[in-house]
Amino acid sequence: MTTSPPIWLTPQAHDQLAIELAGLLAVDTTGDTDSYPGDPITARHQRLARIAHIRDLLSNAVFGQDPPDDGIAEPGMVLTVRYDGTGDAETFLLGSRDAEHGDLEVYSPDSPLGGALTGAHRGEQRMYRIPNGTEIRVTLLEAVPYGRAVAGVHPDA
Repeated sequence: MTTSPPIWLTPQAHDQLAIELAGLLAVDTTGDTDSYPGDPITARHQRLARIAHIRDLLSNAVFGQDPPDDGIAEPGMVLTVRYDGTGDAETFLLGSRDAEHGDLEVYSPDSPLGGALTGAHRGEQRMYRIPNGTEIRVTLLEAVPYGRAVAGVHPDA
């Protein structure tokens, strides 16, 4: 089994993955393959791969604790960025895309944008490339721990 570096999850995302894992494991014990249409062998391999992936995520997950409130972009932080070419702003969670995190958009630290911003300080400009090779410049406007962001507590308060 391949192990991944620690990944930050919200407690809700952790619970959601644990429930999904239990459901996938129940299929193995009940033999119910109706949930997996198509070739039963392919479906079984897909289910086993998903089980292994979720187990790996859960065994390496950091959840229930926010990163330090130091304004540095890292997994578990809600980031607000400005796309410097357009002036548009976006707010999103830097975390795992393997589970839902409510209405908040999620970017993985492994994505081009997430990778470029990881370690950035408030006000710092970073650059990343999109798949067609275009360079995008963004400025980190705010980095707030997820718990503070969802509680509605703002740094200016």
